Amino acid sequence: MTLSKSDLRKTLRKKRREHVAAQPTAIRALLFHRPPAPLLAKIGAGASIAVYAANPQEAPASGYAKFFHEAGHTIALPYFDSDDAPMTFREHSDPFGGSDLVPGPFDIAQPPADAAELVPDILFVPLLGFTADGERLGQGGGHYDRWLAEHPGRTVIGLAWDAQLCDALPTEPHDIALDAVVTPTRIYGID
Repeated sequence: MTLSKSDLRKTLRKKRREHVAAQPTAIRALLFHRPPAPLLAKIGAGASIAVYAANPQEAPASGYAKFFHEAGHTIALPYFDSDDAPMTFREHSDPFGGSDLVPGPFDIAQPPADAAELVPDILFVPLLGFTADGERLGQGGGHYDRWLAEHPGRTVIGLAWDAQLCDALPTEPHDIALDAVVTPTRIYGID
């Protein structure tokens, strides 16, 4: 029997929550601080980089924000005017202190409305599940798929725990595949 996307999301959320809870805090704190060298080789010096403000179960992206900021890249975070507004990206100027962030409509930190709007070249995205060939199952809002459909040609990289790897995922024509996925032990999609 094949699970619906909704049921699969529930199953994957539970699996992710259990995986994160089983990791010692000290180990989790060491992960996702620096992008792996094969990935860095694919990112140009002037590329603008989008990350996300991770919830406690998502693979953290703050280490990557700090790393790329120190390397001179412009950093962006998702921004929503309201919970039914389309996602855009705005500049995140303080990835070390977060002094430039405000609460967003989904209870996720985001830049304020007056931060510069950006169209990032590289997007690091959260996910619930992924396949080795780049299929992604997100939270279900479709925000990234819609944004990417309007801004083709971006490089999209998932950050995930190893436990989020799936043999297959239900996909629809509007689902945008990932170019790569980075986990604590592997990189998928980069030669």
